[in-house]
Amino acid sequence: MKMKKYNFGYFFKEGIRGIFLHGLMSSAAVCSIVACLLIMGSFTLVAVNMNATLSKMEQENEIIAYVDESLTLDQAKTLEANLKAVPNVLSCTFVSRDDAMKDFAAEKQENSLFQNLPSKILRHRYHIRMKNIEQMNATVSQIKQIKGISSVSALLDISKGFITVRNIAGGVAVILIVVLLVISVFIISNTTRMATFSRREEIAIMKMVGATNWFIRWPFIYEGLILGVFAAIVAFFLQWGIYDAIVAAISRSDTMSLFVVLPFQHMALSVVEIFIATGFLVGVGGSMMTIRKFLRV
Repeated sequence: MKMKKYNFGYFFKEGIRGIFLHGLMSSAAVCSIVACLLIMGSFTLVAVNMNATLSKMEQENEIIAYVDESLTLDQAKTLEANLKAVPNVLSCTFVSRDDAMKDFAAEKQENSLFQNLPSKILRHRYHIRMKNIEQMNATVSQIKQIKGISSVSALLDISKGFITVRNIAGGVAVILIVVLLVISVFIISNTTRMATFSRREEIAIMKMVGATNWFIRWPFIYEGLILGVFAAIVAFFLQWGIYDAIVAAISRSDTMSLFVVLPFQHMALSVVEIFIATGFLVGVGGSMMTIRKFLRV
């Protein structure tokens, strides 16, 4: 009997037949992979958005360094060189007490109590932007050590909170990727094991009449591949819907305005590529691991 080693149309049809032949297990495999991809994708998207939030804070957030009251205007201006010498300082802008009072009065112009106040109640200050917000704590400490700087105002707790959430989300995403991939491969393996067990006699006969291992293996590989890729596509659209729903909820909340939420469309290509690649690896890997032992006849 002469086998067609590369009749991939036949292999594809056999893979489809295997999926419908074990519909319950196939459905369980798809649901499991979808759930795994959604959990993995959700934590990864949280980490991505935390990175974007930190980047925005790096661009917009400022440290305010207040100059000692005993320094004159000219003496206060000479501190700029020392501030710029701090490694993490990107830029610093000097604001005199007169300019600070003008800005303050403009913000409080609707309240007459804050008008016509003497500028001497305020201090000269520097508005400082950083290169890396993760080094804010060290940067604040270095600035405080500069002679002539009396105090520093910085949103340390907020920046630490964002960094902590980003690191936790990133770490959890990595752990979940490994754990969920193992679970998905295990489920695909069980699905393939049922298919191969029910066809073990057929496989043995094909081996005896000269069929190669790859000829026998390909239908099961296609079965796992189809399940994995189909699950990835389903997971992608579900992830998109869930993400948009969360974005809509955040946009309606004033308390969440500090967060940067990237449009899903900007990440869609990367997400679908990762999901399909993961589905492919899980499906094909699970099938190949299981079919191997049934070929030992």
